[in-house]
Amino acid sequence: MTFEIAIVLVLLVAAIVLFATEKYPVDLVALGIMTLLMLSGIITGQEGISGFSNMATVTVGAMFVLSTGLFKTGAVNYLGTALTRLGKNSLPTAVLTMMLTVGIISAFINNTAAVAIFMPIVLGLARDTRVSASKLLMPLSFASMFGGVCTLIGTSTNILVSAIVVQHRQPAFSMFEFAPLGLIMMAAGTLYMMTVGVRLIPNRRSPGDLTQTFGMGDYLTEVVLLPEAESVGKTLRDSPLVHDLDLDVLTLYRGKHPLQLPGGETVLAANDLLRIRCNVEKIKQLQQREGVALKSGLKWRDEVLESEDVVLVEGVIAPNSPLEGKSLKQVGFRNTYGATALAILHHGEIMHERLGTAPLRSGDVLLIEVRRDRLDQLKQNQTFVFVSEVGLPEFRRHKMLPALAIILGVVAAATLNILPIMVSAIVGCILLVLTGCVTLDEARQSVEWKVIFLLAGVLPLGIAMEKSGAALLLSNTIIKGVGEWGPVAIMSALFLLTTLLTNVMSNNATAALLAPIAIATAQSLNLNARPFLIAITFAASLSFMTPIGYQTNTLIYGPGQYRFADFLRVGTPLNLLFWILATLLIPRFWPF
Repeated sequence: MTFEIAIVLVLLVAAIVLFATEKYPVDLVALGIMTLLMLSGIITGQEGISGFSNMATVTVGAMFVLSTGLFKTGAVNYLGTALTRLGKNSLPTAVLTMMLTVGIISAFINNTAAVAIFMPIVLGLARDTRVSASKLLMPLSFASMFGGVCTLIGTSTNILVSAIVVQHRQPAFSMFEFAPLGLIMMAAGTLYMMTVGVRLIPNRRSPGDLTQTFGMGDYLTEVVLLPEAESVGKTLRDSPLVHDLDLDVLTLYRGKHPLQLPGGETVLAANDLLRIRCNVEKIKQLQQREGVALKSGLKWRDEVLESEDVVLVEGVIAPNSPLEGKSLKQVGFRNTYGATALAILHHGEIMHERLGTAPLRSGDVLLIEVRRDRLDQLKQNQTFVFVSEVGLPEFRRHKMLPALAIILGVVAAATLNILPIMVSAIVGCILLVLTGCVTLDEARQSVEWKVIFLLAGVLPLGIAMEKSGAALLLSNTIIKGVGEWGPVAIMSALFLLTTLLTNVMSNNATAALLAPIAIATAQSLNLNARPFLIAITFAASLSFMTPIGYQTNTLIYGPGQYRFADFLRVGTPLNLLFWILATLLIPRFWPF
């Protein structure tokens, strides 16, 4: 082992640990390792920044814009509306149709966008049919992954591995090269979810309105401010009532006109009636000291809290959201958005207290009361994915056909080898903007820069593994461990290793780290590298065992009120099934 190999292996282990623990943002980790590799001299400066101009990085960025074009024109939502009508007649048929529809859509657009569009529709279907939403959301997420492995553009991982293949002077993956195995896995996965998977999913989220779902009964009340209260004559921000208790004033009644979501400068007066979010038991204990009279016998439902001025919505902290790691107080949530968070659902637990200081994570769900005149501003913000139907944006339906035509053109140009996928995707993005399907600002905002910087930062690590000889060393270790059972066993081992890693860290990072090892293994054995690379590509995009392994699982984690163990229970047999299918079928479709 050389000094260069030792450095690369140390950085590789550090990358895996930091990616898995997410102690620091994954894009920061990737860029940091890229910088260390350049400083060590293992890779040149040109090689270090090559990830930014890599075909995969550029193509993935373009695919975000193309997905947004379908989203903004309502092309995908149109299918979801038809699904709602079908679900009222037959729920099993609706679930099957949903999985197949989402699977097909996810083969051509970003999985996360497809799931984000269908989540409000699925939750509405659950309410209408009085079925637990947790029974529907996990099949929705899994179906998006089934479809993603069917085409080159189905996931960013497919595009990434294809770019690595090209770097090694081998033919790139074609548009539908993954389809034979992908369609078999989609059929097997759908059958599993319809027969076994749905039975294993517990009823986590009971049917009901948002107030009931978030258990707000004991955290909403109305109090009258007595004349002797110290808060009388003080602003809301400076009142002892707000300082002493963790509460939000939702409505202030004074005279005939209620003041919804009053600001911090509002001056309180005697006999004001305040509707507040607070622990009711705490209010009972402190009502004498605080100078308030508690109203009793109140029945809370959504229609009581909503009015002409305010509405309740349910929003998920989106993957790669700027709110991640910050608190509501740090971002000035009420002043910035004209809204108040009534509860936070975090890792299956509903938080009603200390909401302002709790650090937020992607997948957390906020129950939000927002002024109707600020709702559009909140909907347009990339911070949240709304799962309330009221939060659906306005679509440019008159641009639906041009958007569909452009996407089909991109796919056709790449499939027929008229243009490379990167070029056709860029052309598609420009046409979407020129035809008004998306605005230039929407195109810029649609790119998930965290993913782009992750790709750009992690690709040089693959270069360093090859240059230093670390990839060859690791491949020889794999060959010594399972090589005596033949190439199929090696391929199967790579699939299993990728599956385990991608359930705890970024799927793109996993693929970028293991692809060079697969290529070195094939070269050592004088075999075709295609089967090994296909195994890594499929395994990296099929993460069912944890809510953190794939963005769509993170997205449904909160709204479905799942627990970590739910994904292990349902996802582990599915991952094992796909491992067996891959071991049997990959050598048939891609011989060694």
